[in-house]
Amino acid sequence: MRFTLGLSPSRARPQRCTHARLFATASSIPQTIIEKVVQKYAVDVPNGKVIKAGDYVMIRPEHVMTHDNTGPVISKYAYLSSPLRSGIDHIDARFKSIGATKIKDPKQLVFTLDHDVQNKSEKNLAKYFAIESFACQHGVDFFPAGRGIGHQILVEEGYAFPYTLTVASDSHSNMYGAVGCVGTPIVRTDAAALWATGKTWWQVPRMVKVELRGKLASGVTGKDVIVALCGSFNKDEVLNAAIEFTGEGVASLSVDERLTIANMTTEWGALVGVFPVDQTLLEWYEQTLKRVELHSFSSGTSGIPAPPEHPRINRQRLDALKVSSLVSDAGVSYCSHLVFDLSTLVPHVSGPNSVKISTPLPKLEENRIPIQKAYLVSCTNSRVSDIAEAAAVMEGNRVSQGVEFYIAAASSLVQQESERLGHWGALVASGAKVLPAGCGPCIGLGTGLLQEGETGISATNRNYKGRMGHPKAQAYLASPAVVAASAVKGYICSPDSLNSTSLSPPDAPTFYVASSGPLTASSDASVEVANESLYPGFPSVFSGRLLFAPQDNLNTDALYPGKYTYQDDITLERQAQVVMENYDPTFAGTAASLITDQRLSALPASTDCGDVTREGVILVSGYNFGTGSSREQAATALKAAGVPVVIAGSFGDIFKRNAINNGLVCLECPDLVKDLTDAYAKDGKRGGGGKKGELTVNQGHEIRINMRNGSVVVKGPEYEKPYALRTVGASVQELWVCGGLEGYILKSIRSQP
Repeated sequence: MRFTLGLSPSRARPQRCTHARLFATASSIPQTIIEKVVQKYAVDVPNGKVIKAGDYVMIRPEHVMTHDNTGPVISKYAYLSSPLRSGIDHIDARFKSIGATKIKDPKQLVFTLDHDVQNKSEKNLAKYFAIESFACQHGVDFFPAGRGIGHQILVEEGYAFPYTLTVASDSHSNMYGAVGCVGTPIVRTDAAALWATGKTWWQVPRMVKVELRGKLASGVTGKDVIVALCGSFNKDEVLNAAIEFTGEGVASLSVDERLTIANMTTEWGALVGVFPVDQTLLEWYEQTLKRVELHSFSSGTSGIPAPPEHPRINRQRLDALKVSSLVSDAGVSYCSHLVFDLSTLVPHVSGPNSVKISTPLPKLEENRIPIQKAYLVSCTNSRVSDIAEAAAVMEGNRVSQGVEFYIAAASSLVQQESERLGHWGALVASGAKVLPAGCGPCIGLGTGLLQEGETGISATNRNYKGRMGHPKAQAYLASPAVVAASAVKGYICSPDSLNSTSLSPPDAPTFYVASSGPLTASSDASVEVANESLYPGFPSVFSGRLLFAPQDNLNTDALYPGKYTYQDDITLERQAQVVMENYDPTFAGTAASLITDQRLSALPASTDCGDVTREGVILVSGYNFGTGSSREQAATALKAAGVPVVIAGSFGDIFKRNAINNGLVCLECPDLVKDLTDAYAKDGKRGGGGKKGELTVNQGHEIRINMRNGSVVVKGPEYEKPYALRTVGASVQELWVCGGLEGYILKSIRSQP
């Protein structure tokens, strides 16, 4: 499907008015609540067009948040190997180098510094100062280091609000769905496009309904819900989907629990996770409004005028919300319908080193797995209620000898309230080590990382190998109460207060896939082979040596370690040297030697009108390739290493988006993945490396991909076999020829009269 990325001034819309957006008029085509919200924020849509799953649309989100990656977004169009120097003039010049003279809509943007807040180096402080200066110059809302994690701030400050669409250049933007906001991740290049034009492209995900039944037993939390969901439905049931949570079980979940669940729908594989706007949420907003008004209190007799009301959380907006109602239409189709019985759930633990592995705590604690570190940090489970749960467990106890217990609030407001209630002090008195409000260990930055051979238990959202420290460490995920109890006893265990007699048998929970409606067009995975015309300059053939990584869920931390992610001046050459380091430290060297030995070019192909052949190393891997964070270097590092094409069984959508925006071609060929797995993976299964123990299989295969008709030929030492796959469309081809979305925007702006 062709999608339009036009930037014509005649079609540009004026600056947003928060309450001026309209939903689609009544239509005979039913929509989910998520599709209705997207319809509200879609631009340049033909009259009468009803937005549905699978559609490519241009969206103008209510807000777009960037965090520490604001610096790279500002400097997006500069030569990547030049060092990031301090000074607003230099950074502003880089932004203007794409042809933009100003931010399209400063009120659309939000900057939050939260990832590398422990880094007090002159270089990082200079970057933070430059970002703040840029925000001040352009009138952008800015929250400094120490204020908290961006996702928490967007909820606290009302940037994420019911029935709106808000995006962020971070994979955990799904969290906004807890308050009825369609939150979804974008990538750095999208953010730059939004700054310049106010809009970017998006493909509406397939829709999945998750029905929650029953009610949680005492001692079972929202964290247990999402950990169990990730481990129970672990066959990509929600991969690249938009989840709508429904069922009578939703009402029993607090907003904090919904925030935890929505946050980790990212790890489950989804792009959106929306809860309904119900009485629980409305009451939560009433309490939030009271706190906001208390902070801005002024005496009516003092003669001091009352301060202005909060621009986003105020009485007028809440009253309007109460009389509005947006629900999915009767008869709407979902790609899948999953059912989960909350009443059958017991506390669960995720891991080690995978969210797809979850074990009932009553079973796991029998193993008395020793830990060296425990963490109550991140935007997943460091809110007031989470800190209170941990403090209740720690009351009268101390952190076990040999264990380090780190705590960091999700925001400064959370910490202030927890201090007022006495819960923060209780944790500190028990021996917990305080970190600033920010991401810290969750992203693998700062103090307290897991060392080689250590085991940690955390209330965070992601436990990929190497993410929270050394690749040879073990990381488990659990609720705040379980983390605190484990910190006290020195091994993974339940809190003493947990009444096991009130729980269901540990073989629970009850879950199943209900009958679903017809699949959407976007979910049709059949391959149609036909000769297609190519955009001028796009290669007609990709060819080269085939490398096989026999691994499903090869995540972005494996592709590009987090410790390099916020080194903004890292060169493409250096990216190529560390690519895949957390998966296979030898991969970069292997790819480099193949390119050298075969004299393959890692430079962009020519773009003349004739056919173009692009050579390089072709990487083949398993399913859900690139799952994880929104770091674009996972794509750019592969491309810099001489990999022009990745073939997989399926891709994480955020990675694919980064790849498209940066000119890395992603193709799906399950048959090829199966054959390589059968022939070369250990025991014929992905996940254990090759038959010889190697993590990357190199058997001397050559591969040739015809981009006109999708035909593929793989030639091995002793055989040759054809395959077929679906190639990329004209829009993706055009972005490739332009060098990615940046080049496309630059070309479009320069072509305007």
